[in-house]
Formats: sequence, C-alpha cells, structure tokens
Amino acid sequence: MIKLFDVAIFGATGAVGQELVSCLAKRDFPIKSLRAFASSASIGKTIAYGSELVQVESTENANLDCDIAFLSAGATQSRLVAPKVLEHGGVVIDNSSAFRMDDHVPLVVPEINGDRLTRGTRLIANPNCTAAITLMAVHPLRSLGKVKRLVMSTYQSASGGGAKLMHELEEQTEAALAGVAVVPKVISQPYAFNLFSHNTPINEHGYNDEEWKVIAEARKILGMPDLAVGVTCVRVPVLRAHSIALTIEFDGRAPTEEAVRAALQSAPGVTVVDDRANNHFPMPIEASGQGDVFVGRIRPDLSHPSAINLFIVGDQLLKGAALNAVQIAEEMIARDLI
Repeated sequence: MIKLFDVAIFGATGAVGQELVSCLAKRDFPIKSLRAFASSASIGKTIAYGSELVQVESTENANLDCDIAFLSAGATQSRLVAPKVLEHGGVVIDNSSAFRMDDHVPLVVPEINGDRLTRGTRLIANPNCTAAITLMAVHPLRSLGKVKRLVMSTYQSASGGGAKLMHELEEQTEAALAGVAVVPKVISQPYAFNLFSHNTPINEHGYNDEEWKVIAEARKILGMPDLAVGVTCVRVPVLRAHSIALTIEFDGRAPTEEAVRAALQSAPGVTVVDDRANNHFPMPIEASGQGDVFVGRIRPDLSHPSAINLFIVGDQLLKGAALNAVQIAEEMIARDLI
C-alpha cells in the first residue's frame, strides 16, 4: 500500500510556488491532502492542482500540522514557519537562504549529496539556484580528478527574481520596442536590452550577495570547505533559465575532453548539448521547462593544462528551485526517512 502525505506549500502563488504545485502533480507525488499558503494579497484565491482547486490560506493562526512543508516565501517567513511545522513533527524543505549555512542543516542536491539525508533529518535547505545548476555539471567530473578551483561567470534570468521581475522585463521590452521611456519599478536598473551586476547588495569584499552564496554553498554541497571559487553574477534580459560559463581547474593535468563528455553523458539529471558542426549548445530557450541541466562547449582550456571549460544552462525555477525540492522529498520517501 502506497503511503500518502499531507503536504503544505508556503509561497504557493509565487513563481517557485507555482512550479512546486506543477512538479507535484506531474510527478504523481503521493499526496493525501494539499494546502497552499501565501501573502495576505492572495488569501481567498485558488490554485489548480490536477483537477482540484486548492484555496489559498493565511499562515496567521493557522494549524501548520503537516507531513511535508515546502517553504518558498522568503527567508523571513521561513524562520517564522519552519519551527511551527517542526513542532508538529513535519519535515521542512526550505527554498530560502534562511538555513543554508547552518552547520546542522543539510544543503542538498540529491544527485550530489543525497546521503546527507538521514532518518533524523527534519529540516533541509534547498540550495541557491546558480549553485545547484553549476554543481550538477561539476560533481560528475570529480571522479576524473580532484577539483581544485572553479571560475565562473553567470548569465541569470529574470525568473531568479520571481514573477514580478519577469513581468518587469516583459513590460520594459514592450515599452522599449514602442519607443517609450523605460521606467524601472522592481529593480533600479533598466532591464530591457541591458545587463548588469546581479541586483543584490555588495559586501565589504566587493562581491554581491548572489556571488557570496554561490561560493559558500558550493563548498558546503561538495563537502570541500577550502575549494577556490571565483564568480561574477550578472543579470541578463532572459525570462527563464540561468546560464554559466565555467572553468574547472583540477589538481594535476585535466581529464581529456572525451572523458569529460562520457562522465557528463552518464550523469543523472544532465543532458549534453554539444554539437560543434551546427553551433548548437545549451540555450535558455531550450532549457526552460526542462528538469535536466544542459551542458556543452566542452573543451580544454588552452591557457592552463589543468583546466577545462564548459557552458551550462538550467531552469532556475525547476532544478534551481522547485524540482530539486520535490526530489529531496522523493529521496526521503524512497528511503523511508519520512
């Protein structure tokens, strides 16, 4: 007999929340009941789950007793909601940054470090989208040699900023094409036909918050606290799916191009797109809506005998957020940890 679970989604009407609902339905997640929570502006609305309509609730004074809670309403809300769910014995899978760097909370990409999930695990952090997507390509290559350093430049889409930023890009693009002055609303920079440093605060080291997250989370997920990571995160006028130009430096001579390609082709959750003859490599327009991370432009770094270069694209809302969260829950169910 299949065990069914009472599931709650917090931030259910946001971009990631909507994808969570969709992933649960498409993957036939074993749900007994589904509850949806969102901000006060969404109270009373309904969301579609298969053939059912689920009414959106407020977290205020709500009974938060559930088996599994997916949190996607920001770090502040996660810190308020997670303890209440845990008090009732539920499992929390949090998509915010609230608990990612807590030493007692596993930061999990199932294909990479699913072994961090144990019977006593009740609070799990879902990684930063860029870190998760990038490491899906890095991890399979660790069998070919010790990874010494990662250097990357990211091209991050509007979806990373949520539904409002996606709408902002659409509005500004329409205005720019019509010759109307663009007025930024969600972020301070003009977005249409522009690119700029990721719209997060800059720290005392000159790194924005997104870059700092990628560095810290890559080290934690890979279990390599001393891993050298250099990263520049840039927002680009693409609606959905993040792209990363990555150089991987090994401790010793780099593996051959053929070995790298073979390792990536056999890796779960990775699709190799590397057609030089037709200049066909990973593109956001093709990765959008796909669960796999696309990897291509596989080539040796001619400037360094220990390095290889890759180009990576993954859907930020799926493997970078909602899908990974659902996969964490599926892994726990499959191993009878819930």
